[in-house]
Amino acid sequence: MEFTVRDIARMLNGTVVGDENALIRSAAKIEEGQPGCISFLANPKYEQYLYSTRSTAVIVNNGFEPRQAVASSLIYVGNAYLAFTQLLEQYQKLTAQGKQGVEQPSHLGEGSSMGQGGYRGAFSYIGNNCRLGNNVKIYPNTYIGDGVSIGDNTVIHPGVRIYARTVIGRNCTIFANAVIGSDGFGFAPQPDGSYKTIPQLGNVVLEDDVRVGANTTIDCATMGSTIIRQGVKLDNHVQLAHNVEVGKNTVIAAQAGVSGSTRIGEQCVIGGQVGIAGHLTLANRTKIGAQSGLGKTIKTEGVSLSGSPAYDLSSHLRALAALKRLPDLEKRLLELERSHQHSEK
Repeated sequence: MEFTVRDIARMLNGTVVGDENALIRSAAKIEEGQPGCISFLANPKYEQYLYSTRSTAVIVNNGFEPRQAVASSLIYVGNAYLAFTQLLEQYQKLTAQGKQGVEQPSHLGEGSSMGQGGYRGAFSYIGNNCRLGNNVKIYPNTYIGDGVSIGDNTVIHPGVRIYARTVIGRNCTIFANAVIGSDGFGFAPQPDGSYKTIPQLGNVVLEDDVRVGANTTIDCATMGSTIIRQGVKLDNHVQLAHNVEVGKNTVIAAQAGVSGSTRIGEQCVIGGQVGIAGHLTLANRTKIGAQSGLGKTIKTEGVSLSGSPAYDLSSHLRALAALKRLPDLEKRLLELERSHQHSEK
């Protein structure tokens, strides 16, 4: 698939300095660029590569002035990083649209329907009474249970398991081996010390533009819905328990776990390996550093937390700095004690 530099500039609302007719066939890092590639420069630390890269074109920020001659065509935009991301998204959509039709063997249950331009890969299974929108891509070895709804332009990658009654919005992407809608971890303790399973009768709702990473698991609600709001991005190996609600445009990094009935606000940032206890509420724009453990509700918007148990980030950093000084402080304390003992003699 080829595009001219002019085509890409129009797509990004940019302006070109250099050869507008040069052909672009792929994208590359600026330091690894080859003829036919397009790269971007957003971080000044990488400017040195602009003067040696072999990329045919480079996307740069408006106002950027090269300090020496540049062989590549330059595409000037308002935000080079964002523009390059948009370019990759467009390329991904164009390549994904190439997959259409039905591979065999595959199964489409009674009362189920699929919109125009869709794709069902080999060994995929779609249950009864499912509704799949236009341009939905179901890759091989995917299981979709009864009564599932999937919106337009959503892509389900290989090996995904989607349980019954799950609702998935438009423009979502679910990566390989994710499990959506499995039973929540609900058990009632019995007098004899055993546990009785509590039926999990709810479902999972993913709103539009949600991204679910590989091997991530989202449990269905005990009653009602586990809800992942619009624009949420989940990394690989994330666990969301029953009745969790994640607010719009929140991002959660790999190996984080959220316990049942916790509500996470909008535009929150949850670092890798964070553990969040159940029945909590996190205010909008809460940020939690990697490997932190949160056991209390956060009511104030925009706070940054770290540590286990997690607390204010600046206080945590001061505590870490003090911790590094403990050996020296202990040494000084021992010297003072010896000096005091000697003076008493």
